[in-house]
Amino acid sequence: MEHKKLEEWHKLREIIDKAIEDHTITREDYDRIINAATADGVIDNYEQSLLAELHDMIHDGSIKFRQKK
Repeated sequence: MEHKKLEEWHKLREIIDKAIEDHTITREDYDRIINAATADGVIDNYEQSLLAELHDMIHDGSIKFRQKK
């Protein structure tokens, strides 16, 4: 696996994990997640899985959007 791709996955997972831990996410963090997932122009299966997990948690209220501090 390409080192850059692993870094992108790690960054994406890290931001999502923080949102899960805090039960909140800012629009800026959400944008960072989308940018990390699409950085190489392709949303692969792993990224799709992480994004689906995040969207499900936003949809069911487990994670809520909050204003940037």
